[in-house]
Amino acid sequence: MTSKTDVTLEHFYIFNSTYALKEGEEKNKILYYYPAKTDIDSQIKNIGLSEAIIKFTESFNPGQTCDYCHTHKTTQIYYQPETNFWMVMIVGVPYVTKEKDGNEYTEYQNDEVSSAVCQAILKQTYTIFRLFMGSFNTILNEPDCGSVTLLKHKLDHFYSRYLLSLKLNNGDILDIFQGLQFLPLCKVTFLRVQCFMNLVESTFPQVKYTAFLYNDQLVWSGLEPEDMQVVYNYLVSTLLPAHLEKELDGGSIPRNSPSPFTTSHYGKFVTGPSSANDVKKLPKVFINYSTKPTALYLIVYRALSATVCLFVDNTNSPMFYTSLDSFLGVQLTSLVSSVAECSKHAATSSESSPKYLYFNKLNLAYKSTIHCDNRRFSNALTTPEVLRIITDINSDTSRLKEAGEIVIKTMSDYWIVGKLSNLREFFVVIQQKNASIIEIDEEVKRLCEQQLKSIFFH
Repeated sequence: MTSKTDVTLEHFYIFNSTYALKEGEEKNKILYYYPAKTDIDSQIKNIGLSEAIIKFTESFNPGQTCDYCHTHKTTQIYYQPETNFWMVMIVGVPYVTKEKDGNEYTEYQNDEVSSAVCQAILKQTYTIFRLFMGSFNTILNEPDCGSVTLLKHKLDHFYSRYLLSLKLNNGDILDIFQGLQFLPLCKVTFLRVQCFMNLVESTFPQVKYTAFLYNDQLVWSGLEPEDMQVVYNYLVSTLLPAHLEKELDGGSIPRNSPSPFTTSHYGKFVTGPSSANDVKKLPKVFINYSTKPTALYLIVYRALSATVCLFVDNTNSPMFYTSLDSFLGVQLTSLVSSVAECSKHAATSSESSPKYLYFNKLNLAYKSTIHCDNRRFSNALTTPEVLRIITDINSDTSRLKEAGEIVIKTMSDYWIVGKLSNLREFFVVIQQKNASIIEIDEEVKRLCEQQLKSIFFH
């Protein structure tokens, strides 16, 4: 008889050592600590241990920060998002309780915790905070009210809720890529979408940036790829699923639910007013960190299966929303039908058919038949072992130069092939017991030709 535990979040804390330069001031360096019920002495002790590990590892590789540390029962992940600020996540390694000769013993499954995936998840916790709250230094430098106390308050307000939604057991290679799933369209339809978004920006001067999604796939974006990467993953994994679930709980079907402003179309504000007389506070987002941080308000509007994101510099009056609803709703109702006809739907694959995952570092685009969707809800169509091997191959390809290939065969008759070429990665999973490596190579070439016709692998 055996029982197995899950990957757990044991501790999560943020600190800045420069805030405690004298003995007795150790408490000042703590900006946030989870769980909050941890006594202050334990907080100081754990953070002090992290500081020691960070300083100790610097002596071996000067200029390179410490990324993670493995112990028998935990994996400790370190990330320095800004100068002097450190984020640490301590993950509990899952274990199996077994019984032998009437005695129970514990066996820890260290291989089931991927350091690369945990590192990616930790970075996500920072980028999503920065999107809605601003960077740590932005908060400290806010005019009139910027202070360490304000930073602590915002960290507690955000992470006390966000950490409860972390799904460490569902983490895999997609968390490392944080890619954008693009929708392939014919040239004419794509041009129509682009012209429509340009028309929105010219008609409403308050709109500074726009993005267009269809069925959770990105069609058009005016944001920088790094900004869209964070916004996109927030939309498809959090905001839109919650919106659809709310509408279904209300007894209405989103596709046939009319606008609260008018009955002439099916458009609705996801973030914004629920009616003409109810203007809700819009979420503020911080973007353009590569140049100069900019604070804008995010309006998300949905009609049928299309989602439009508008980044505006002010919320304006209710008349603005009425005009925006009339303009977007009518136009989208017509445009969505063209997008639906033009979009290419991938054929569903059987459990035994080859599956693949493609990622392009140049534009952050990814395409996968290994996952049912891109919402990170334990939706993989293969085994956790295969996903861990793909993650390991991804780590190995970072040591290759411009091109290379890695082929692995597992004891369960899975073939996993990883190809790297010009910052593009392609992974193929084939379960075929009696196949030879030559047959696997031919199958991979066939998939490359079929799925990635315009991309050449050296």
